[in-house]
Amino acid sequence: MKRLLTLDLKDYNDDMPVFEKHTVRAVILRDGRLSMQLGANGEYKIPGGGVEGGESHIATLEREVREETGLLVIPDSIEEIGEILEIRQDVFRKGTKYICHSYFYFCDVMEQTVETQMTASEMAKGFHPVWEYPEVICRANEAIQTQPWQIRDTEFVRMLLEGSIRRGI
Repeated sequence: MKRLLTLDLKDYNDDMPVFEKHTVRAVILRDGRLSMQLGANGEYKIPGGGVEGGESHIATLEREVREETGLLVIPDSIEEIGEILEIRQDVFRKGTKYICHSYFYFCDVMEQTVETQMTASEMAKGFHPVWEYPEVICRANEAIQTQPWQIRDTEFVRMLLEGSIRRGI
C-alpha cells in the first residue's frame, strides 16, 4: 500500500523497546459528509481500529465500522487508499517507541444499520457516530489537537479536502 504521510514526532530514542500496531480506517462519504466518531470534547475520529490476531484488513474494516458506527460495509465497494505511518513515544507506555501503520480504505455502506458496540474507553469519552463535512472536522480537530491521532485524522481529512486523495484513482 502506498505511503500517504509519515508523522514522526522524534520524541523517542532508538534504544527504546518498540510497540508496533496495524490499524485500518474507513473513509465513508455520503452527500459530501464523512462518517465519523464524535467525542464529548468535540474531537472527530475516523472509524477504525486495530487488526486482531489473524484478521485481514477487510475483516477488521467491516468489524470496526459496525462496532463504532453501526454501519454495515458493502464488501465489493472497498477501495485501498494508502497508509499513514506514525512514529513517536507511546502515549500509554512511556519509554516505548510506538510505530503505528494506519491503512485507509474508501467504502460504501448499506442503508440498514445495527446497534454500535463501543469500547468502555470510547463510551467514557462520549464517542458516538455522526456524519460531518470535512471542513467542520478539520476546524474542530485543529482547535483541540492534544493527541497524536487527532493530528493523523486531521491531516488525512485535509488531504481529502485538497483533492490529493480521491476515490477511483
